[in-house]
Amino acid sequence: MTSTGEGGARAWVDVDLSALLANARTVMARSGARLLPMVKANGYGLGAVRVTRALEVLEPWGYGVATPEEGAELRNAGIARPIVLFTPFLPAWREACVAARVTPVIGDAEALACWRSTGRPFHLEVDSGMGRAGVRWDDAASLDAIRAMLRAGATCEGVCTHFHSADEQPASCDVQWERFQMVVASLPARPALVHAANSAAALAGTRFAADLVRPGIFIYGGAAGVTPEPVAALRARVVAARRVDAGDAIGYGATWIAPRASTIATLGIGYADGVLRSLSNRGTVELGSGVHPIAGRVTMDMTLVDVGDAPVRPGDVATLFGGRVTLDAQAAAAGTISYELLTSLGRRVERRYTGDPG
Repeated sequence: MTSTGEGGARAWVDVDLSALLANARTVMARSGARLLPMVKANGYGLGAVRVTRALEVLEPWGYGVATPEEGAELRNAGIARPIVLFTPFLPAWREACVAARVTPVIGDAEALACWRSTGRPFHLEVDSGMGRAGVRWDDAASLDAIRAMLRAGATCEGVCTHFHSADEQPASCDVQWERFQMVVASLPARPALVHAANSAAALAGTRFAADLVRPGIFIYGGAAGVTPEPVAALRARVVAARRVDAGDAIGYGATWIAPRASTIATLGIGYADGVLRSLSNRGTVELGSGVHPIAGRVTMDMTLVDVGDAPVRPGDVATLFGGRVTLDAQAAAAGTISYELLTSLGRRVERRYTGDPG
């Protein structure tokens, strides 16, 4: 993706919705299952409403969010498909979930007792080894209490679990899957929807696809065992350029010393916009015909780049990821994962969309 920018904006992210759909179609083809895409955290930083509207052409079963407010935003935008709240349900959220027609994921008997009187569906979460949320696969007392409420008519639409290492330790999924299936088999009736697979597990094939798969980072352009189409390209404009001599120090703390005479380009983007401070003296940026190192500390509103003798002037556009510097490569340079780079994008960064199917 390339862009020259419009209107003199200092920083923006180009979002290719056609690439997002291509990645989602790859998940569908490899898993053979219907989608329940994760659109939480503002669509992984790229705009939940626009992302969700684009995904509608694929007719997913529904969408996953992390807060009742995220669900309400989608409802207010006209999204009618089921919306599932994957943060463990708190009784204080009951009215908000009912008002927005958000289906909670419930993993403990007390929360289920609160929700069941609404008569609305829920998904039962089983902790098969993640150790984060849900009823443990081996918690006999809690499972007995939940099964009793299911027999009494609680509307269990789905049952789910979450793999902890599908991308790093694929064999761990077999252990978790076996535990999960034991719990599913012990329920009074099999819920209509069984789901477990995140991006990595869904891309691995049909083994864990069940009724739905829950892709996240892969559809947004992050690698998950398979290389995706790039979806987001973070751009920033050069706002200043200056020559420095060998031995000159630049930036806060003078952490970068020029090894030679060089040109320093100042980009109008910083950690308030999502350029992680950990990229100081470590990250790289595409500018002009080359890829150049970040020089000195990333600051709140600006980032400095050593372009050597390459020609550069104010108004030129740099790409921080999504071009020759990939999302995953920049994340690795920052010592983090692609999820964090996307969800760190600040409100000052305009989202610009291309490839909109609608």
